[in-house]
Amino acid sequence: MTGNDVVPEVLWSPSKERVARAAITDFADFVSDRTGRTFDDYAALWDYSTGEPADFWGAIADYFQVRWHEQPTEVLPAVSMPGARWFPGGTLNYAEHALAEPAEPVAGEPAIIAVAEDGREQQLTRADLRRQVGAVQAGLRRLGVGQGDRVVALVPNTVHALVGFLATAALGAVWSSCSPDFGAPSVIDRFTQISPTVLIAVDGYRYGGKAFPVAETVTKLREALPSLAGAVHVPALGTDVPAGMIGWDELTAEAAEPTFTPVPFDAPLWVLYSSGTTGLPKPIVHSVGGILVEHLKSLRLHWDLGRGDRFLWFTTTGWMMWNFLIGGLLVDATVILYDGSPGHPDLMTLWRLAEKHRVTLFGTSAPFVAASQKAGLRPAAELDLSSVTAIGSTGSPLSTSGFRWIRDEVGADIQIASFSGGTDVCTGVVGGAPTVPVWMGEISCRALGAKVESFSPTGEPLIDEVGELVITAPMPSMPVFFWGDEEGTRLRDSYFDEYPGVWRHGDWIRITSRGSCVIEGRSDATLNRGGVRMGTAEFYRVVESLPEVADSLVVDTSTAAGEGDLLLFVVLAPDADPAAVTGSVKKLIRQELSPRHVPGAVVAVPAVPRTLNGKKCEVPVKRILGGMAVDAAVSRDALADPAGFDEFIRVAQESANRSDAAGRGSTG
Repeated sequence: MTGNDVVPEVLWSPSKERVARAAITDFADFVSDRTGRTFDDYAALWDYSTGEPADFWGAIADYFQVRWHEQPTEVLPAVSMPGARWFPGGTLNYAEHALAEPAEPVAGEPAIIAVAEDGREQQLTRADLRRQVGAVQAGLRRLGVGQGDRVVALVPNTVHALVGFLATAALGAVWSSCSPDFGAPSVIDRFTQISPTVLIAVDGYRYGGKAFPVAETVTKLREALPSLAGAVHVPALGTDVPAGMIGWDELTAEAAEPTFTPVPFDAPLWVLYSSGTTGLPKPIVHSVGGILVEHLKSLRLHWDLGRGDRFLWFTTTGWMMWNFLIGGLLVDATVILYDGSPGHPDLMTLWRLAEKHRVTLFGTSAPFVAASQKAGLRPAAELDLSSVTAIGSTGSPLSTSGFRWIRDEVGADIQIASFSGGTDVCTGVVGGAPTVPVWMGEISCRALGAKVESFSPTGEPLIDEVGELVITAPMPSMPVFFWGDEEGTRLRDSYFDEYPGVWRHGDWIRITSRGSCVIEGRSDATLNRGGVRMGTAEFYRVVESLPEVADSLVVDTSTAAGEGDLLLFVVLAPDADPAAVTGSVKKLIRQELSPRHVPGAVVAVPAVPRTLNGKKCEVPVKRILGGMAVDAAVSRDALADPAGFDEFIRVAQESANRSDAAGRGSTG
């Protein structure tokens, strides 16, 4: 795949005043004083951060005044992957940083604003938060939780989740959470791998104006976890405490100030999981110190969050963005937790929330932006969104039309920070910075400390060409291990099998000569037609630019044995004519992409199958169309809508059979 660097429109560019007051500018001055070097622009700072990782990450720790209990002996003894050791000898505690009082607190500013779908709100100061964490910590200690033990939680994005995590981290224990909309087998597949000591679970959750009890899931989960010393009942729906569990009120009955157990820098903080569409989800372990320094760097320097700012990102506790969101406490921002549907009672809900609470950083996903756009929303015309300085988007590539809609309908002065990274590193490796312009349809830069490159199949670095996204130097937030993978075999196979000593991320990326980036989709879902490879993200940008197409999924049925058909599944907008859409789609793809990538069939489906985290299920669908049994190709409990998947597969298989019968020239 090749690309030319035709410079797109600049949507946003920082003013001199914006650059001068940015935290990243202050950090650059701090490093200049340490090193005697001058950093004239972001590119120079990035070169330093990736070329001298030990010096850079040492500067991060010093700049943010990391609270060491024992000082590390050095920063990074050896620049190697896998197995890099960061800050050996150093001990610290994540919760101690999150709960620390700001040096210059803003009077009356809450640390947390928790908002429920029905409009109920709860505000906690940092002192309130400390009291709640201390009480939960005392309760967990009574249940036998100590350093290194695991606490798991089936909870929505509420204060219970945040307080439970911070209390766990304060003890030096390990946290892991799932959203209560996960099916029982999916939760069991995750939590049984780490043998938890305590389970915290709600009795249900509310979404889209409806209540969803999960008592049956909790019962199955308790039966599947023989290691449990205790289980805590959170009455989100108001039910009584089941036999064998204790209530949240009992857990928190003892008033106590939190204490902080110092742990090694590389001690486990939490376990996150791959989406698990096939096989058991990978239990990815991140370290206390690695997450601390990475989130300090990312949230303060890249997102410019700090004292007086308000941080909202729509997420659930089963997505790494929840872990990223609560990191706002580390930089003294007010964190806004929203529990419920972003579309209830309508798609303006989150925008109204941003107005009411004067949100600074509004975080969302590309599908939400697309849904807002296709619904014809005009948030800035109805609301005062002048507090919003940046909009973050992740989960999938933000389309060019999505960029344009944000500029036109939310605010021309807002920085659009599309970023990409994922569960594996619990951060973004490419994203935005307050000192770098935003170009239409592009991610502004590679993140500080993330030596992201685009590699050819033979491992040659590429510029202005699409290649494998790789990371060629270690980052502190890379996994320290997978739980249960004592020899490290599964970790090495996941990231280092393609290019020895180099992290292969699994995405296609194009890095421009300006330093900006475009994610072109998953590299394991490549569209290879007649030797011309293309990422699915590029395909979706074209197809979903049509107003008649609400969503889409493309599958290349080619195998090593030969080229198969290209099938495009579309969710049509209301009143769209399928025949007309087929013609429009094929014409547009021929014009904008290539004749080779015109689909053999365009098939209308009721919905596109996605994982619980919103990612399109391209690879599982391809495997099923290739003859793999459905249950072998995908774990249904990892799907956002397991029932809808059956209908999709029925339509997809019928379409594939028709295409085979008609030959590759089928028009669908």
